[in-house]
Amino acid sequence: QVQLVESGGGLVQAGGSLRLSCAASGNIFRIYTMGWYRQAPGQQRRDLVAVISSGSPNYGDSVKGRFTVSRDNAENAVSLQMNSLEPEDTAVYYCNAVLETRTVRRRDYWGQGTQVTVSS
Repeated sequence: QVQLVESGGGLVQAGGSLRLSCAASGNIFRIYTMGWYRQAPGQQRRDLVAVISSGSPNYGDSVKGRFTVSRDNAENAVSLQMNSLEPEDTAVYYCNAVLETRTVRRRDYWGQGTQVTVSS
């Protein structure tokens, strides 16, 4: 069974910074991508924040230049450094991993979500 455990959310003033972390555990055979999505208040969908595979990271347009995603392959972990935060960044942030285990084919896994609130 795979688990994604997130940490690092909270309340910050506009212009401030936060760092989110996520670690995957379980019977993992291979991780293809890890990253972050967010769900803003009142929205049904989860929007891309940043994902990273073995190559260059991919960012959502609204966070380019402000957020940086990094991955620790040895620890099966991913982090998101968020700078110059804006009230519009307020959302629940979800860690995502596309991976396969020794018994389950490649699929998405999600963390429980962590709240980020940016006050103006």
